[in-house]
Amino acid sequence: MKGFTEWKSGGGCRQLQRERFQRKNEGGSRGVARGSRDASSPQEPCYLLRNMISKSPPLRMCPAGWKLLAMLALVLVVMVWYSISREDSFYFPVPEKKEPCLQGEAEMKASKLFGNYSRDQPIFLQLKDYFWVKTLSAYELPYGTKGSEDLLLRVLAITSYSIPESIQSLKCRRCVVVGNGHRLRNSSLGDAINKYDMVIRLNNAPVAGYEGDVGSKTTMRLFYPESAHFNPKVENNPDTLLVLVAFKAMDFHWIETILSDKKRVRKGFWKQPPLIWDVNPKQIRILNPFFMEIAADKLLRLPMQQPRKIKQKPTTGLLAITLALHLCDMVHIAGFGYPDAHNRKQTIHYYEQITLKSMVGSGHNVSQEALAIKRMLELGAVKNLTYF
Repeated sequence: MKGFTEWKSGGGCRQLQRERFQRKNEGGSRGVARGSRDASSPQEPCYLLRNMISKSPPLRMCPAGWKLLAMLALVLVVMVWYSISREDSFYFPVPEKKEPCLQGEAEMKASKLFGNYSRDQPIFLQLKDYFWVKTLSAYELPYGTKGSEDLLLRVLAITSYSIPESIQSLKCRRCVVVGNGHRLRNSSLGDAINKYDMVIRLNNAPVAGYEGDVGSKTTMRLFYPESAHFNPKVENNPDTLLVLVAFKAMDFHWIETILSDKKRVRKGFWKQPPLIWDVNPKQIRILNPFFMEIAADKLLRLPMQQPRKIKQKPTTGLLAITLALHLCDMVHIAGFGYPDAHNRKQTIHYYEQITLKSMVGSGHNVSQEALAIKRMLELGAVKNLTYF
């Protein structure tokens, strides 16, 4: 560029113009030679070269560009390091790849977990099984209904048990069980979760305000009276099925008083359940205790008969996975897992500031449940959208 500038300032362009003028004069009476150009013509070489120089970006801009790239690279490195050191701060979701849904896949892999496994059991308890013929159960709640049949009969008379036709008619059901774990925070999984055929949620986990991480679609929500502190109309869709997980006879009594607007019960619960709960009875379903039995016996290896004071039971999350393996062909999970036992400051939910201390005395063995979920992941019975 420097040599060209010297050539230009030294008269290089003027020399070209003189030579062109001489050639035009030699043409004589023939006039200006055909195809000749004026020095100011846009096609004249000097004109083009001058424009090239005037429009060329200055070379001194390059160092600033490199500084900007270096700064961006440094910020990215810091973000990755911080994400590794504090897993709750940043999350980089894997780009979504829609997997093919294979009919019967979950049932086949569930049989490896549960042994002699059959899908003949209904998902929800049905009135006909208790009205016309007494269905005798070997166990009391939560693994059976022994001793609670009369209460249950009154509840089943005002609720329903059907699975929506939109789900029943699917040839292959793609399901995701959305846990309540802190790992969902900043996950940006909302859009991916909404694309599943069925989205199963747990207890009082909110949707409003967290749609970007947990989605907004809710096909089923499993709950029990003490966890029913959510607005059924705000945190669910109009067609969401609200599935009661009964741990004790008083749970049936509570839902009956809510749906029939009878005198509320205040005793018999470890936490006061809602006294007013605006819900459509046709949205309520009663989960078959069969799934509690399967989760307790096959996954957690718990004895069927336990002393009342130290009775252990599966979490709602493990129940939901067991239910999904029974109902769906593809089962994915998200937001499962607890912090390490030594991490006492890490919150366990994406929506509230409580730690593992809140699990003390709950009757849930979170370590044993973690092993059960890892076994499902290893067998390919479920796939994790977050990390575990």
